[in-house]
Amino acid sequence: MINLISDTVTKPSKGMLDAMYSAKVGDDVFKEDPTVIQLEERLADMFKQEAALFCPSGTMANQIAIKAHTKPLDEMLCDISSHVYQFEVGGYAFHSQIAVNPIHGQDGLLNAAHIKSNIKAEFDWLPRTSLVVLENSANRAGGNVYEAQDILEISEICKSLQLKLHLDGARIFNAMIATGMKADWIGSQFDSISVCLSKGLGCPIGSVLIGSKEFIKESRRIRKVMGGGMRQVGILAAAGLYALDHNIERLKVDHDHAKQLESCLVNHKMVSKVLPVKTNIVIFQLKENWKADDFVLNLKKAGINSSAFGNNSLRWVTHLDITKEMINQTCDVMDQMGNKLS
Repeated sequence: MINLISDTVTKPSKGMLDAMYSAKVGDDVFKEDPTVIQLEERLADMFKQEAALFCPSGTMANQIAIKAHTKPLDEMLCDISSHVYQFEVGGYAFHSQIAVNPIHGQDGLLNAAHIKSNIKAEFDWLPRTSLVVLENSANRAGGNVYEAQDILEISEICKSLQLKLHLDGARIFNAMIATGMKADWIGSQFDSISVCLSKGLGCPIGSVLIGSKEFIKESRRIRKVMGGGMRQVGILAAAGLYALDHNIERLKVDHDHAKQLESCLVNHKMVSKVLPVKTNIVIFQLKENWKADDFVLNLKKAGINSSAFGNNSLRWVTHLDITKEMINQTCDVMDQMGNKLS
């Protein structure tokens, strides 16, 4: 099966498994796991922040950040397609008791004007705007990425208005490879960053939350109350260290594969639209006579696993377990399906 359903479906390589097997471990709740400490320090240093915190998932890392940056009756600004709004079960309300203002940005991205025009006035009957969350790359927008100038302008306006700025960097390394943006510069623009290890980097589990010492100190308490305090978790942290050494630069291969898929979908008989491919995500809409669920079923019969992304859209995600031959086979299957309609 060619599995394009997500970049979370990867299996650890032999090198990664060897690193996990030989990891030195301790009890991380007592801050005694040396491999976790090494991973946290490495990512904090990479993004030129003071500290970091290993978390079981990207959702938890984001929700910890939202909780640490806000208080009840506050408000968070984000794009309407953001993961923190669409796919984290309303955690901003459940954990933090805050409101959200989902903004219709441009292709999944916000700019400084969006932020400035959505700040609430200081009235008793309105929530207090206190946090902005950006997602880079933007999943529902087909892996779209921010340009440095837009991030800089958003960061500056947040500082001027005393708003906290969090980056949902689930696929931040994909964005960095696509734009050439450097980690230390990104770290200088945000109050906190969540980095996912289990997507493009190919780890079996884990995300790391990065920020100031005081922010991470508070985040550790929040992680504990959310059930995220883990014990000999260095086994998993070792996978993260291996991924940082071996799996960042190779993300360009995934991007190239996604561009090839884009090429075989553009002008295809069954496809009405393909979102511009910037990283490793390909989202395309089907023509009216096709339903996404039926299309997914037909692809599965041909050996391709994919996911519906609404009634008439699909999402394909390339990753390190996808080979050039698999991409060619996927394009061949699409051609064969198209020829049947001729």
